[in-house]
Amino acid sequence: MSIVSAYAATSATDPLTKTTITRRDPGPHDVAIDIKFAGICHSDIHTAKSEWGVPNYPVVVGHEIAGVVTAVGTEVTKHKVGDHVGVGCMVNSCRECSSCKAGLEQYCKRGATFTYNSTDKDGTPTYGGYSQAIVVDEDFVLRIPDSLPLDKAAPLLCAGITLFSPLRHWKAGQGTRLAIIGLGGLGHMGVKLGSAMGAEVSVLSQSLKKMEDGLRLGASNYYATSDRDTFNKLRSSFDLILNTVSANLKLDDYVGLLDVDGTLVELGIPEHPMEIGAFPLALARRSLSGSNIGGIAETQEMLDFCAEHDVTPEIEVIEADYVNEAYERVLASDVRYRFVIDISTL
Repeated sequence: MSIVSAYAATSATDPLTKTTITRRDPGPHDVAIDIKFAGICHSDIHTAKSEWGVPNYPVVVGHEIAGVVTAVGTEVTKHKVGDHVGVGCMVNSCRECSSCKAGLEQYCKRGATFTYNSTDKDGTPTYGGYSQAIVVDEDFVLRIPDSLPLDKAAPLLCAGITLFSPLRHWKAGQGTRLAIIGLGGLGHMGVKLGSAMGAEVSVLSQSLKKMEDGLRLGASNYYATSDRDTFNKLRSSFDLILNTVSANLKLDDYVGLLDVDGTLVELGIPEHPMEIGAFPLALARRSLSGSNIGGIAETQEMLDFCAEHDVTPEIEVIEADYVNEAYERVLASDVRYRFVIDISTL
């Protein structure tokens, strides 16, 4: 057992505070990792503030983890001391259900073991990446290619795979008319990845204030949804729309932007139930779907793709004691486009 420093949420209303947590010694199949960087995901904030149900306080969040291997178990074959590695949203699954056997551990029918606010295989609570170290089963540790800096690799473990997985599943590529709703931590990765895959990318944002960024990151078009004429002008224009925002949008308007057989995929998780009429779907055989991160093999594919195509997130590296201010700035949409905590400052 080892004791390491961490930042934890202790209630829905109190700020995160510095504390210590215990990490297990590596078992035969475990990898011990010194965490170097941890991205801040909006899911961390939802969890810390009890917006997705009351977590098991104190909770140490963070599932965009990049670091260096410091020890491996006696039977580990996939990683060695000194390797650059990452840990995303999961640290285990049942390994036996049809989803797990298909490489879709994120849809484990018995429930995946998540990186934080879950119960680990030894019965202890899982603690995430806002901490100095972590011990994870080798099968849930990702290899970070040498060409990816660790600070920029961290957000790929959630933001990157959250966009990569639906793009792959719906076969985005040359000839795909792709729209990304929102240019934030998730949305900007959708623009970069979609562009790298060869799709024609359009951004649908509330205003044009980030248009210069969107075009620089790879979008071909940028539209303001606050302009009602946008929805008339773009009717039936897209094959695939990825919604990255967590607000309750008027989905009928956005579904109407899909061509025949087009799909709108929900990636952001709104606080309230979504409403949609039947007519916008039925009139052009359109689909409304959802997607949740990706499996381990697909996440490795994403990291390798990003290394090959030089796709990395736009980040702002912060010291650990700035985490509460960073949360406020995320809520105010005041980051371009992902905060990453330098764990050496913890």
